[in-house]
Amino acid sequence: MTSNEEQIRALIERWAEAVRRGDLPAVLADHADDIVMYDVPPPYAGVRGLDAYRETWPPFFEWQRQGASFEIESLDVTAGDDVAFAYALLRCGTATDFADDPDHRLRLTLGLRRDGGRWVVTHEHHSFPYVAGPAPTADSERELRELHRRWFDSTAAKDLDGLMAPIADDIVSYEHEQPLQYVGVDAVREVCQAGLDASGAGTVTWQVPDLTILVGDDLAVAWGLNHIRVSPADGGTFEAWSRGTRVFQRRDGQWLMTHQHLSHPYDPATGTAVTDLRPDPAERPRPER
Repeated sequence: MTSNEEQIRALIERWAEAVRRGDLPAVLADHADDIVMYDVPPPYAGVRGLDAYRETWPPFFEWQRQGASFEIESLDVTAGDDVAFAYALLRCGTATDFADDPDHRLRLTLGLRRDGGRWVVTHEHHSFPYVAGPAPTADSERELRELHRRWFDSTAAKDLDGLMAPIADDIVSYEHEQPLQYVGVDAVREVCQAGLDASGAGTVTWQVPDLTILVGDDLAVAWGLNHIRVSPADGGTFEAWSRGTRVFQRRDGQWLMTHQHLSHPYDPATGTAVTDLRPDPAERPRPER
């Protein structure tokens, strides 16, 4: 084995270990600014540039924290003086994935170049073999967690178009406010606009710290406690917790929300909604990230 091959093998093993730790700076450390990655989830044109590459990892780390593995099983490296490539098979999946298919493996190809005297990764290609039938559950869950993360980011940015992007035209939403139901994307858009406007020139954030997702074929359901925080520009902060359930369908390869159900508990003695409840500290959702 040449010195170049040894250096590259060590680089890839460091990267895989950083992925397992969820150490984002170390994952990025040996990657070129102009990296192009073909990942398992969309976009199909690939992720281009280090900033875009960085954004793909938090949803994966969240999925990995649920018990998924990421372990190199085999690695081959071929290196010249300035250009090299490597290919590997990795155990990447949950216990359920391996119970369903013991041969379940992630395929990885890396392209590298020497830059300023050191090797850097300029291309990554991740894939699972095509299996007839629905997409692997783990990949679908990652896509849906990424969808929620974009929702949270769009809320903080007050980006109404970003909030509406994954909502189906024929959605039926049971909101906190009357009427009994909102039918169609335009009706839900008005509700979202009102929510953003409520903060005025201040800030508004939304998270689901205990987000749980169940996926089957082209249908998925997500639920958890919604945590809303509004901080008007003139001071003070309003916080509220409520229950939320959301149903998604995969249409033309894209997950869209087709139903939403939001609610506050009610006080049976008064018949009124209780909006000031907080999660029990003993059962509080894991900290927001």
